[in-house]
Amino acid sequence: MNFRHLHYFWATAKAGGVMRASEQLHTTPQTLSAQIKLLEDSLGCALFRKRGRGLELTDDGRAALRYADQIFALGAELEAAIGPARRGQARPEFRVGIADQVPKSIAYRLLEPALDGPEPVRLICHEGSLADLLAQLAVHRLDLVIADEVMAPNLSVKAYSHPLGTTAMSFFATPALKATLQGAFPQCLDGAPMLIQGAASAMRQRLDGWLVEQGIRPQRVGEFDDAALLKAFGAEGRGVFMSPTVLEPQTCAQYGVEVLGRSDTLVEAFFAISVERRITHPCVVAITAAARGQFLAQPDAPDLESFQR
Repeated sequence: MNFRHLHYFWATAKAGGVMRASEQLHTTPQTLSAQIKLLEDSLGCALFRKRGRGLELTDDGRAALRYADQIFALGAELEAAIGPARRGQARPEFRVGIADQVPKSIAYRLLEPALDGPEPVRLICHEGSLADLLAQLAVHRLDLVIADEVMAPNLSVKAYSHPLGTTAMSFFATPALKATLQGAFPQCLDGAPMLIQGAASAMRQRLDGWLVEQGIRPQRVGEFDDAALLKAFGAEGRGVFMSPTVLEPQTCAQYGVEVLGRSDTLVEAFFAISVERRITHPCVVAITAAARGQFLAQPDAPDLESFQR
C-alpha cells in the first residue's frame, strides 16, 4: 500500500472535502482526487461517493478511516518515541491504563506516587474497558493497568494481578432526600430511589447480592457505567448512591451529600496488573508501596478469586 495515498484519503476525510484538504496539504484538488483514486483502485472499492456538491464516506471508506486513524496515531507515537524530539526529552514515559470502573479520585491517589518518585516521568493515562486495556498491555503499549478486578484466568494474556488494597463502601444522599427516608440504615434504603452502577461493574454484582441478603428492594431509578455521572445525578437528589468509604470527605464536599451508612461486607478492591510477576518497574514499585502503606486497607490474605466476576 502506498501510504502517501492513504494519507491523502485520511486528510480528505478529516477535512470534509477535497477542496479544504488540498489547501491544508498545499496541493491541487485534481492531484488529491487522482491520488485517492489510485488508493481506491489498489483496495478494489470506492471510499467516497458524491452527495450533492460534496462527498461522503462509503461503508468501506468508514472502515478504512478507522484503520487510517490507528496507523497515523501509531506513526505519531513512533516519532515521539524515537524521533529527535524524544531524544531531547529528560522524562521517560510511564503509560497506564485505567479501567473505566475505577473512580477517578482513587486513580489519582494511586498514581500520584509515580509522579513524586526520584526519577521524573511523563505520565500518559488511557481509560477504557479492562479487556481493551489488557490487550494493549499484552503488546507493551501500556506499562500498567489499574483495575477493580483481577484479570480473568481464561484470557490469553501473560500478566499478573498485584493487590493494591480494598475499601468498604458508603451510601450517600442529599440532605433533602435523606430527610424523606424512613428507619435506620440499611433498612432506610427499602423503597428509596437508588442510582446504581451499570452491569459491567464488578461492584454491581456484589451490590445486587447484598441487597438480597438484607431483604432490601430500592427503586432503581438509574444505572450508570460512568461513576462521575452517577454522582452528578446523586448530587441533584435523584437517588441514593454508593462510593468508596475512603473517599467520604471528598464525596461529601464535592457533591453536597451526607453519609447514610457504611457496609463492611461490600468491599471494592483495586489491582495493579502488569506483565511482571515480580514488580521491578520503579513507578509500579512506588504505586504499590504507597497504596499498601497509606489509604487502602490491606486484608491479611486477600482472596483474589472473590474479586473476579
